[in-house]
Amino acid sequence: MSDYYKVLGVSKNASPDEIKRAFRELAQKYHPDKAGGNAEKFKEINEAYQVLSDSEKRAMYDQYGGSFEQARARGGFGGFEGFRDFAAYAEAMKNAGAGASEFNFEDIGDLGDIFSDFFGGFSGRRTYARGRKKAGRDIEIEIAIDFREAVFGTEKEISLDKNSVCQKCAGSGIEPGSKIVNCSRCRGSGQIIQQQSTFFGVIRTAAVCPDCQGEGKTAEKKCHYCRGEGRQRKTERITIKIPAGVNEEGVIKLRGYGEAGVKGGAAGDLYVHLHIRPDNHFKRDGYDLYSQEQISISQAVLGGKMNVKTIDREVVLKIPAGTRSGQEFKLTGKGVPILNGHGRGDQIVQVEIEIPKHLSRQQKDLFEKLQDEDL
Repeated sequence: MSDYYKVLGVSKNASPDEIKRAFRELAQKYHPDKAGGNAEKFKEINEAYQVLSDSEKRAMYDQYGGSFEQARARGGFGGFEGFRDFAAYAEAMKNAGAGASEFNFEDIGDLGDIFSDFFGGFSGRRTYARGRKKAGRDIEIEIAIDFREAVFGTEKEISLDKNSVCQKCAGSGIEPGSKIVNCSRCRGSGQIIQQQSTFFGVIRTAAVCPDCQGEGKTAEKKCHYCRGEGRQRKTERITIKIPAGVNEEGVIKLRGYGEAGVKGGAAGDLYVHLHIRPDNHFKRDGYDLYSQEQISISQAVLGGKMNVKTIDREVVLKIPAGTRSGQEFKLTGKGVPILNGHGRGDQIVQVEIEIPKHLSRQQKDLFEKLQDEDL
């Protein structure tokens, strides 16, 4: 583990001024934005200075030893003392000749992460976002399909009013034949520098140039058709392929079918939410279908055969003798095709015994005879 006194090259009895002076010299020598700099060494120097420049932290370090993180874990460093370290760091860097514009937030630990997020990640290394084009917006729509269309799949043609790629400039935002020149606002750097006076001193931050989107180049003339945006509002007709086996409230994602991005930015996606109209004969549970059929009393007692409607066509169902009302029969593979898979579900046929409401004299005599025989 590092000895902070050795890192700064001072004795354990060094005065605060000696520690500060040693830090300035070493910071100037090892700053990573300077020729011959060393990022790891600079970070180590900064860590040592944060501890030894503070009387309370220095006393805690002298008592426990170890690294800055270990001492802090023992409760020695807490609260908002890091802000004072940052101010001292800023002052030392100015005195070292680095200037406020060369602050590197990555080199001052956790506090640097906070400032990096707050000020947009600017550092002397200019690690700003360059050439990032605004992506298009996603679109969500809802469509209704028939029960059989959901089972077997279909295609639907829809109309979408959206921002599409400009046909005149092919999405570039540049008037055809126009020259590409350096951006006048950022002078070709792709960034806009802003200076702020804060409690910690003067801090300069960088943001992507809004005129050229960080590219540093712009068109001498913008496309007159889309006004340089690279997209235009128009109605497009799109064919949506709906696969077999989709479920109610299923969602189909069509990548790149959303709105076009600005100046050639990535297009958004299209999300199609499905609603399935119910069927009068079939009910669905997952990939299985359910239907009901009525049989006569004689069929239930004696058994027989009957034609049963499936989602494909009619098939013959064998009714065994002694069938009860409400009994179910399975037709294997007559259900819904498995979405993006193989095979199909089953069809479950529930039979109900039909009780006649009106009987002829002959039929009534037959049932009376059965009643006499306790059947």
